[in-house]
Amino acid sequence: MDRMEVIERLNGIDLPGHLHTPMSLQLAQNFEFKEGDVLIVTYPKSGTTWMQEILTLIYSIGDDEIAKTVPNWTRTPWLEHTYFKDIITEDDGPRIITTHLRSEVLLPQLRNSKAKVIYVARNPKDVAVSFYFFHKMAKFLPDPESFQNFLKQFLQGKVCYGSWFEHVKSWYNCRQSLDFFYYITYEDMQKDLRGCIKKLCKFLGSPMYSKEVDRVEKHCKFSNMSQNKMVNYMLIPCEILDHTQGKFMRKGVVGDWKQHFTEEQNVMFDKIFQEKMSDCDLQFVWDME
Repeated sequence: MDRMEVIERLNGIDLPGHLHTPMSLQLAQNFEFKEGDVLIVTYPKSGTTWMQEILTLIYSIGDDEIAKTVPNWTRTPWLEHTYFKDIITEDDGPRIITTHLRSEVLLPQLRNSKAKVIYVARNPKDVAVSFYFFHKMAKFLPDPESFQNFLKQFLQGKVCYGSWFEHVKSWYNCRQSLDFFYYITYEDMQKDLRGCIKKLCKFLGSPMYSKEVDRVEKHCKFSNMSQNKMVNYMLIPCEILDHTQGKFMRKGVVGDWKQHFTEEQNVMFDKIFQEKMSDCDLQFVWDME
């Protein structure tokens, strides 16, 4: 069977078989993090690529040469993907690693390490819209059919990578268990990218001069990233990502959900959001209205 049609399951959560195998998932669960490792954690379509670029530029002290010549998935490899074992190095320098996995899968290994975790969250309404359009492109994800149908599945957690609500809560609750945990939102980065870069530098222990921050900020603007073939996934063949159906880096804005939600869908979403997040003390910075 073509791996594009396979769905793997880990702890009851569906994952696309094109990217994951039982062996790659086992490797991810048993991976030994080292001091200096930085783990970017996100639910899909929450600003993953943006953070990958920011960290690449911070660790290259603002030099964008590597970001323009090496694919982003090579510079910041995905822990759970099939290619990870072949690309991860044992170098002493900082290794930027990326994951969509839930905390219960990785927490045992992270607790025993000095790796730094950066969790990026985004308004789930914008996530749902972006994830819907990504499903229309990605040949390794199920057909989303209508947005109404996809939104219901999203709210029930019946999409690949599971529930947004449980993903965010599972990782946010880890902040007391991990020595180095940083929570940031897509909306924070949209509002004050420069300020976020400086705070990340402090968290990572990688101070930068003002001119170096300038270069990071310039490279990491959406307009620049969306034109960079090492970032915008145009290198991925159409048999995997159907580029005729849209762009991987679609808009990069806050509040796009307002262009797609009906009033009824918005009321339904708000009701479920309140139910699901009632046990979470996380302060959200996004506009839900």
